[in-house]
Amino acid sequence: MMGDVLLTIRDLKIEGRAGEDWLPIINGVDLTLHKGEVLGLIGESGAGKSTLGLAAMGFARDGCRISGGEINFDGIDLRKASERRKRALRGQRIAYVAQSAAASFNPAHKLIDQYCEVPVLAGIKRSKAEAEAIELYRKMQLPEPGDIGFRYPHQVSGGQLQRAMTAMAMACHPDLIIFDEPTTALDVTTQIEVLAAIRDIVREYNTAAIYITHDLAVVAQMADRIKILLRGDEIEEADTRAMLAAPRADYTKSLWAVRSFARPEQPPASGTPVVSIRNVTAGYGKIDILHDVSFDIHAGRTVAVVGESGSGKSTVARVMTGLLPPRRGEIVFGGQTLPPDYRARSRDQLRQCQMIYQMADTALNPKLRLREIIGRPAQMYLGLKGAKLRARVRELLDLIEMEPDSFIDRLPGELSGGQKQRIGIARALAAEPELIICDEVTSALDQIVQEGILKLLDRLQSDLGLAYMFITHDLATVRAIADDVVVMQKGRIVEQGPKAQLFAPPHEPYTELLLSSVPEMDPDWLTRRLRGRRGAG
Repeated sequence: MMGDVLLTIRDLKIEGRAGEDWLPIINGVDLTLHKGEVLGLIGESGAGKSTLGLAAMGFARDGCRISGGEINFDGIDLRKASERRKRALRGQRIAYVAQSAAASFNPAHKLIDQYCEVPVLAGIKRSKAEAEAIELYRKMQLPEPGDIGFRYPHQVSGGQLQRAMTAMAMACHPDLIIFDEPTTALDVTTQIEVLAAIRDIVREYNTAAIYITHDLAVVAQMADRIKILLRGDEIEEADTRAMLAAPRADYTKSLWAVRSFARPEQPPASGTPVVSIRNVTAGYGKIDILHDVSFDIHAGRTVAVVGESGSGKSTVARVMTGLLPPRRGEIVFGGQTLPPDYRARSRDQLRQCQMIYQMADTALNPKLRLREIIGRPAQMYLGLKGAKLRARVRELLDLIEMEPDSFIDRLPGELSGGQKQRIGIARALAAEPELIICDEVTSALDQIVQEGILKLLDRLQSDLGLAYMFITHDLATVRAIADDVVVMQKGRIVEQGPKAQLFAPPHEPYTELLLSSVPEMDPDWLTRRLRGRRGAG
């Protein structure tokens, strides 16, 4: 049940620094949020969603400033409040779940220590805080909830880390939580339970929430109302069911109509594969993560590797790139067996296989300009210098639809999450590889930009004969881009074959679970799905 007004934002204006100038990011947006209400905030990359969410905490990131308007949280004027008072609110009465958990956790401290920090400062005993952390880890469907908190951030998967951050935000039962793409890194099976846990806790504690996402099917399950942003302007706001049924604005209708792209069906693979993974077993310490994994990737084809968080998808990529030497098995590239350790590979062998990482925030050096980030592979592998190198960097920026004059001298911190991911794509292309490993490359992008990136990757593949390995939990992306599919569970291949074969029944039980867990544009889908799963259990 919605209660009194908790948050009021009126005529909010936020600007970002561009050299000596200040450019508008948010243009006079209004927002009202009641206790217990969930507002879905939707818009493409760079629309200002995260900036508006942070402003609800009275915060503007580096290079930005709140230049006008009012922000009132439960009677507190956050624009006039002291930093000390705002810090007292953050973490206790207002919490934030960031888009990139890997960039937000302190790598030097265990998860449980970072969870307990704010509750202990608020006067809760450490033992009680730990017990509540374990219970929240259990609600978030984290494996071994009694033990996982005693690991460091690098010792868990990206999806597990995102769930740990969601639990940490809920530690003090805040009045308001800003969720910034909290399920972006999660596979579809885990996403169901995490969405259910978020929804249950929001309802249990009558917590208000701003739910930022580009996934329309997800926001349909979570939000009471939806607000649409475009380039800092409010386009439309309405009750969720009303907006899903009959969006008014043309831009909103375009969001509803995306994902029309589908890669044409390709002829069966033939000839020598670009790369073969042969009977690979690999792991960390004494624990095997991959168990006898084998598949091929051919030139001009895309193999999608799908599975839930912790299934071993990214570990396969680490083995292929030589970052994790396998215990058994081999990687054969163009008929040549590669040294298992990247340090023993030649420069040309390193050039042939490039990777686009899942967490763009942690994959880009924050101190380097974009021209340096993109230009370094072209300089290192192809020997480009001077005017030729500058021209190549500008060409790559054009390819990823980022205007060179506007972006070439920016730092990563001056980009949105989606823009950072596109820079990762340009950096991989700069080496002119034969194979690109795409590790969740569209997970941080809104659906309009996702479609553009998929079309771009498809065109580059057709023009250059590139081979792709697409690591993803997004089955819509698999349908759009893949030629072949490899389904993984607990480090083993459950099923593999051409896309048409994998999506046509009958399915292996685990493949069927993945397919049935994809959210639909129906506000009642999650409730029905949970009822069905629990009834079957």
